[in-house]
Amino acid sequence: MNAFSAIGLIAIGSIGAASFYVPLNRVKKWAWESYWIVQGLAAWIIAPWVFALFTVPDGKLLTIISEAPASSKWLTMMFGAIWGVGGLTFGLSIRYLGVALGQSIALGFCAAFGTLIPPFIAGENLFTTREGLIILIGVAICVAGIAIIGYAGSLKNKGLSEEERKAAVKEFALKKGLIIAVFAGLMSAAFSFGYQAGIPIDEVALKHGTNPLFQSNPTLIFILIGGFVTNFIYCMFLNIKNKTIKDYVSVSPGIFFNNLFFTFLAGFLWFLQFHFYGMGRSQLPAGIAIFSWSILMALNIAFSNIWGIMLKEWKGVSKKTMVVLIIGIIVLILSTFVVSIK
Repeated sequence: MNAFSAIGLIAIGSIGAASFYVPLNRVKKWAWESYWIVQGLAAWIIAPWVFALFTVPDGKLLTIISEAPASSKWLTMMFGAIWGVGGLTFGLSIRYLGVALGQSIALGFCAAFGTLIPPFIAGENLFTTREGLIILIGVAICVAGIAIIGYAGSLKNKGLSEEERKAAVKEFALKKGLIIAVFAGLMSAAFSFGYQAGIPIDEVALKHGTNPLFQSNPTLIFILIGGFVTNFIYCMFLNIKNKTIKDYVSVSPGIFFNNLFFTFLAGFLWFLQFHFYGMGRSQLPAGIAIFSWSILMALNIAFSNIWGIMLKEWKGVSKKTMVVLIIGIIVLILSTFVVSIK
C-alpha cells in the first residue's frame, strides 16, 4: 500500500471525526454533561471492544491483553487519561466556538505537539534526516493552514454582530472558547503518546496473527479506558453540581431512545477516526509514520470547516472571509500529502 492509500484510510476516519458533533445537535432535554458522557460510553468503551473483537483472530483478544506488558497497558491508560482532559475541553471548545473554529484551533495545537514531542522525547533530531525534514515541513504547512483558518475566524468575529454570532453558534464566547481550545489541543496531543507507548501491545497482537492494518485496535482499548475515566468523573461532578443527573430518567421513553441513538451514533463516528487512523498509520513508511498524527488532525480540521459551512456557521460573513477560509482548508489538505514526496 502506498502513501496515498494510507492517507485515504486516514481521511475516511477524519470524515467520521469531523461529523461526530452533528448528531449531538439532535439530542433533546439533556444537559451537555449528560449527552457528552453517553456518547463517550459508545466511543471510548463499547466501540473499542467491538472493533477489536472483530479485527483480531477469533478468541485471541483476551490472550493479547493478558500477554501485553503491564507497563505498556498502564502507560497507554495514563496518556489516555491526560488526553481525556483534552477531549473534555475539546467538546467545550466546540460548544463555545462552533464546529469549524473550535476544531481548527484545538486540533491545530494537537497536530503540532502530537507530532513533534514524541520524537523529541525519544532523542531524535528531526533536522538531520530527510524524513525528519519532511515531518518539519509538513507540520509547518499544517500550522500555516491553521493560522489562515484562525485569521478567517477573527474576520468572522469582527464582521458579525453579537446577535449574528449567537445565531450561528448558540453559546458563542470567543475569549473563553480560545483559552479552552488551546488547552484542549495541548492535552489532546497525549493520544499520540499513547500510541507510542502501546507499540509493545501492537507487537503482541501481530504475534497472534492480527492483520497489520488492525494491529493498534487492542491498544485503543487501553488509551480510551483512560480517557473515559477522566470524562466520567468530570461529567458526574457536573451532573451532581447542576442537578442534571435526573436527565437520564426524567425524559419520556421516546426522547430517551432518540438521545441514546444520536449519542451512540456520535460516539461511533468519533471512534472511526482512530480505527482508520490505525490502519493508515500502519501502512506509512516507518520514518514518516509519526507525521500521520498531523495528517489526521489536518484532515479533521479541513472536514470540520466544511461541516461548518454546511451548518451555516459562516453565514453572513464577507466574501473575503470565505476566500481566506477556503485557502486555509486547501493548505491543510495539501500539508497531508507532504509524506508522498520522493
